[in-house]
Amino acid sequence: MKDDPVNLPAHYRNGDIECIDAIRAALGDAYPDYCRGNVMKYLWRYKNKNGIEDLLKAQWYLNAMIAATRIS
Repeated sequence: MKDDPVNLPAHYRNGDIECIDAIRAALGDAYPDYCRGNVMKYLWRYKNKNGIEDLLKAQWYLNAMIAATRIS
């Protein structure tokens, strides 16, 4: 599987389990708030750290938040 620093970063996989899936399972209904915090983090730092990559990560978490909110 090809490493993608935004959508599938290799350092967040442990065998067949992705860290985000474990977080989602552990947090349950609080998962959208976790996503919102990450959106804020990546928007806050994008000019000083990873630029477009951080904006794409913020977008990823916003999409995850939207999807989780639609499901609940």
